[in-house]
Amino acid sequence: MTTSREPPDAPLRLLEVLEPGGGGSGRHFLDLCRGMHARGHHVEAIYSPVRAEDGFVRELKALGLPAIHAVGMRRAPGPSDWSCLRAINRIIRTAGPFDVIHGHSSKAGALTRLRLPGRHVPRVYTPHAFRTMDPTLGRGGRLIYGAIETLLARFFTDHLVTVSGDEFAHALSIGISGKGMSVIVNGVDTPSPDMAQTVRASFGIPADAFVFGFIGRLSAQKAPERLLNAFGKAASAVRNSHVVMIGSGELEEEVRAAIAASGLQNRIHLTSAFTGPQAVPAFDLLVMPSRYEAMSYVMLEAAAAGRPIIISDVGGAGTAVDHGENGYIVPNSEDVSPLARAMIAAADPDMFRHLAGAAAARRDRFTLKRMLDETEEVYRRMAAQRRRQQSVRSNQEDWKPTEMMKAAQSLHGG
Repeated sequence: MTTSREPPDAPLRLLEVLEPGGGGSGRHFLDLCRGMHARGHHVEAIYSPVRAEDGFVRELKALGLPAIHAVGMRRAPGPSDWSCLRAINRIIRTAGPFDVIHGHSSKAGALTRLRLPGRHVPRVYTPHAFRTMDPTLGRGGRLIYGAIETLLARFFTDHLVTVSGDEFAHALSIGISGKGMSVIVNGVDTPSPDMAQTVRASFGIPADAFVFGFIGRLSAQKAPERLLNAFGKAASAVRNSHVVMIGSGELEEEVRAAIAASGLQNRIHLTSAFTGPQAVPAFDLLVMPSRYEAMSYVMLEAAAAGRPIIISDVGGAGTAVDHGENGYIVPNSEDVSPLARAMIAAADPDMFRHLAGAAAARRDRFTLKRMLDETEEVYRRMAAQRRRQQSVRSNQEDWKPTEMMKAAQSLHGG
């Protein structure tokens, strides 16, 4: 009889795959690769250089992983997907065997899960916000993307990880079964305050100024124009205030033009020279006007730094923000008046002291260690399940010849 002798706590061979090299999903990917590598697991990474930020690539290459593979995945569906699928499968064949393959975001998640029926390495998928959570997608788009996600989840996914209760509920709403799905809230290290003065000084912001901060990709999802419009309404009421925006992206040209036309260009500062963890301690308050999220890393970094948060009513907002206590949750609307009113209210000295005190008391809710522990438990469960299946098949293969011999002997009276 053949049995699996591998101990349950043996190092695992993991393949992590991501298409958008940056933002919250990039931060999650780097933290996961670094954390699992530090725990003694063999971790290889596949990333796409197409949208990868320079800082992401530098940090990924500095992790010391056994191997890093570049595959030119693109966000939009297209003919190149087939060559990317072949390239990923070739890496799986030649660099493996792996115990678990983990796809992050919709494109990498689809390409890592598509396969022929039969024996396979367990596939784990983390959407980092389903495409169907985008309120601008439209009914037709939600039906199409929802059907694709449901099909992949049902037939090609061994475990699906959502990053907030809101994302889990959304998955159920588009027809994905709760079986084989879990919630692992993102976790972060406490941002160091070392760069706070440098960030402010780089823009000539006085020490006593009130700083509204924004961190995120300059994209339709993150809605940076909402913040600019809201600050235009709030700036006269909060006179000694500035906005610091950290990010880059496809809307950068439009954002810079809007800043120049606002008449507030001396009080609105845009840069990509600092990371989120470096910048957030320089803020008095984080503003997140996003159109949709699952569980934003930026929000968690602000929470870990003890900063109040104003956020649209998006996925994960209620997980980190208690409305009226450590921040405000405002309507997810193109009408920025509620956002502007929240910014004015939060900057009031008495209210800000209340918000800041409550934020400081909640700063230890979301740790990186907890996220790594829970993810590692999923990996081990998937790997153990595969070993059990392999053991059963091996036992069946060992059993068949023996039983055939016994049957033959009985026929001959032996």
